Amino acid sequence: MTTPQPTSPSRTCPVAHHTSPVGTDGDLVPLYSPEFAADPHRFYREMRRRYGAVAPVELAPGVPATLVIGYRDAVRILNDPEHFPADPRTWQQTISAECPVLPILEWRPNALRSAGAEHARYRQVIADSINGVDLHALHATMEGIAIPLIDAFCVAGSADLISQYAFPLAFDAINAMLGCPSDIGQRVASATAAIFEGSDAARGNRMLSEALRELITLKRVEPGDDITTRLLQHPTELDESELIHQLVILYGAGIEPQQNLIANTLLLMLIDTRFAGDVLGGSLSTRDALDEVLFTDPPMANFCVTYPRQPILLDDIWLPANEPVVVSMSACNNDPAISAGALTGNRSHLAWSAGPHACPARSAAYLIAQAAIDQLLDVLPDVRLAVPAEELAWRPGPFHRALTALPVVFPGSPPQHASSAGR
Repeated sequence: MTTPQPTSPSRTCPVAHHTSPVGTDGDLVPLYSPEFAADPHRFYREMRRRYGAVAPVELAPGVPATLVIGYRDAVRILNDPEHFPADPRTWQQTISAECPVLPILEWRPNALRSAGAEHARYRQVIADSINGVDLHALHATMEGIAIPLIDAFCVAGSADLISQYAFPLAFDAINAMLGCPSDIGQRVASATAAIFEGSDAARGNRMLSEALRELITLKRVEPGDDITTRLLQHPTELDESELIHQLVILYGAGIEPQQNLIANTLLLMLIDTRFAGDVLGGSLSTRDALDEVLFTDPPMANFCVTYPRQPILLDDIWLPANEPVVVSMSACNNDPAISAGALTGNRSHLAWSAGPHACPARSAAYLIAQAAIDQLLDVLPDVRLAVPAEELAWRPGPFHRALTALPVVFPGSPPQHASSAGR
């Protein structure tokens, strides 16, 4: 992509709606482009050089936004929901129904897309339901999920660790926590992929609602020790529409970001000699590798979207009212103004967000990713990339940091469980 020459930012207060931060002259960086996906850190460095802590971007063609790439500005925004609310309803009135990012950004009655008392109500329901998950039992569940998946390819000596491992594992893990049968879950997974990729987002949204309505109906008849049942039985008494949208946020967080966290961490451990040589030797832990990825290539690279209700001054730039302000967790974590060099043991990253919208499921997410990686490396300690790292491709999209595939080779080994051989 040819980078336009920098402009001189204005310092005057806007008196009307603007389609991009004042002073950018409509020169927007397309976060949806394949070029951005291939090397986002180059784009972050260039945006920081040209614009400072906030940069003008497009989330999709014709959909302007402000990307926050300064750590301190991001922390301010994440802890100031009064001036930076997460409710997008005014913004989305101006957006076409065919917009590929609308299904992921549109208002839903859940904690992610609400503000004030509504947010507090939904947040309490979600937190209570997630906190009921038995993490010790979840660890055992993860072993039961991981081993059959590994057994399915361990004899072959090669695999794609996304399609054959990270994705089905994340999918089975969230289904287990929600008490969702695999047939309903498969429809949810297909719909979620369509929404994140923007390939057929509107259809994906419809498929998702239909599948989740079926899950709710099932759990009313057959309750269990799972998140869906706890949502249904919570004293807040959510209606069916609200229940569907709580499940939407749980699936959205439980499949795509979890898959990307596992895959991105495995990639780091396979290409970085500090991890490839030391993790298996016991010097560094899988948790250290996870934390480094959460700093450098978090699974949701640009998210935590807010919509200021009036023009607001941030880093000497006036931001337009009712237009997305997106926090780049990836860029902020690597902001030179706060970078301390070594990342081992440092968990001050923003990958889980911060403030009232911080992720309530981080403990479960860590456990799932760590168990997935440890199980794989225990069975296949000599796994290595099947192609040079520079030949790996990244999926375009404004929000995620996601490989298209992670092909590996390894010495073939017998299945851990004879009963799963030949699957």
